[in-house]
Amino acid sequence: MLLSPRITALLLAVLISALTTVFLAFVEGVTNSMLFVAGVSSFGVSFFLILYAIEILVYREVDKMYKTIHKLKLKDFNITRKSISKNNNPFKKLNDEIFVYVAKKQKEIEELRRIEQFRREFLADVSHELKTPIFAAQGFIHTLLDGAIDDEKVRGKFLAKAAKSLDGLDALVKDLVALSQLETGEVKMHFERVDLHEVVGEIFDQLEKIAHNKGVSLKVRTDKPNGTWVKADPQRIVQVMTNLIENAIKYGNEHGKVLVSLEEDKKNILVSVKDDGPGIPPEHLSRIFERFYRVDKSRSKERGGTGLGLAIVKHILNAHKSKITVMSKMEKGTTFSFKLEKTD
Repeated sequence: MLLSPRITALLLAVLISALTTVFLAFVEGVTNSMLFVAGVSSFGVSFFLILYAIEILVYREVDKMYKTIHKLKLKDFNITRKSISKNNNPFKKLNDEIFVYVAKKQKEIEELRRIEQFRREFLADVSHELKTPIFAAQGFIHTLLDGAIDDEKVRGKFLAKAAKSLDGLDALVKDLVALSQLETGEVKMHFERVDLHEVVGEIFDQLEKIAHNKGVSLKVRTDKPNGTWVKADPQRIVQVMTNLIENAIKYGNEHGKVLVSLEEDKKNILVSVKDDGPGIPPEHLSRIFERFYRVDKSRSKERGGTGLGLAIVKHILNAHKSKITVMSKMEKGTTFSFKLEKTD
């Protein structure tokens, strides 16, 4: 039970008065009148001294500390006054406020540490990704400047390789800019009525050569072959589907198959892109949407790409108020799925 300073002082004064009276009752020659006066006197003096000690020396100072901490909390965390405890006990209020304040500060410190760690990793990844194409292009160009330019055969070959490295650098920079704009909200989605079945067909046509070279068959399965209409940004949803289908081709098995499913429910179209490749180890599933994260870095490099595709896909779908999920079984394949709002 929570007690106010007056009730606390009253109880303690009654206890002291009772003890004093009982003690004097055992003294020989003490009359009832004397006991009464002693009891009343000890009660009065004890009550006011205890009340002064609690109210003036303790409660008021603690209450000042509470108000100071509360002001800091309001300033730091913009907490409304409705969340202020109505408890009259300043010790309890102070304890609660200190606990909440310290907990939030600890959370803030942990978040700053996480951001700092993320910043270090990001800078290291960007430096590494930029270094590879730059050094490659530098090597080819300096070789030409050192005399190889006079050999037409070598010149053409080295210039083509330098151009390829610079094209990779250009793609990386564009993806970094796109990802940054998506994260900061600079890129606004322009929602329209989009036929996903048609989009998938066009992407299949664009990636037909890559799939043919690997012997991969591309198939689409839909509940509405005459048109699967969704509310989406046409340019961005093409980017999402292209990335997922191209990844399925690149990382799937040779002579395998890629299946794109468009299934309808009451309000949405469930989109899934499935391959029958080697799968993704469970320990990597939670991180594949991070920037530059690669399950097998050596093999990923061989297949090309900037390592930012899935991060961009995630942010585009977040802007569509959708969430991408991944399911994978070793040696059985991987499936990426998300939902889009359907429209007639």
